[in-house]
Amino acid sequence: MKVLFATTNPAKINKYANGLKEKGIELLTLKDLKIDLNVEENGKNAIENARIKAKAYYNIAKIPTIGMDNNLFIQELPEEKQPNTHVRRINGKRLSDEEMIQYYTNLAKQYGGKLTAKWVYGLVIYDGKNEKDYTFSKENFYFIDKASKLRTPGYPLDSITIIPEYNKYLVELTKEENQERKQRDNKDIEVIDFIFNSLK
Repeated sequence: MKVLFATTNPAKINKYANGLKEKGIELLTLKDLKIDLNVEENGKNAIENARIKAKAYYNIAKIPTIGMDNNLFIQELPEEKQPNTHVRRINGKRLSDEEMIQYYTNLAKQYGGKLTAKWVYGLVIYDGKNEKDYTFSKENFYFIDKASKLRTPGYPLDSITIIPEYNKYLVELTKEENQERKQRDNKDIEVIDFIFNSLK
């Protein structure tokens, strides 16, 4: 079965593509289908934005479509300063990967060099009639005010994220350490299972 994943982020696709392929689901991207549409993501949370994307891109592709979005919650910030769904859009401007690193390292500096954060995700699958949604959150971690020199395209904040169990930048974890984290977390497997079961 072919399914559209409504994202231009290669890291998101790579995270789920192999697991879904093993279950007989081929993830297609906006690029694969030559879809060039800029959807206004004006939802109040990750699920609302995921729904907006899933429905908008389904209306073009006419195949089951996955929309996904995430909120960033930072413990030290007051409600009015929370990034929420606007992790990359600051003061109306869409930031590049490097601009994001600069913005969040500066924010960490303002709060003593370290911020406690977590990601809250929303995923919606829409097939033209039915809609299924799923919400999950990722572990607590820290942003610090000094970035690693390593980069993960599409995931710039990995370069300022410290994983407490290893006291290392996320971007610098070894393959084995990343595997350990995934086994403990199991969220990627849960997402793959949710997508598969929703499309059966």
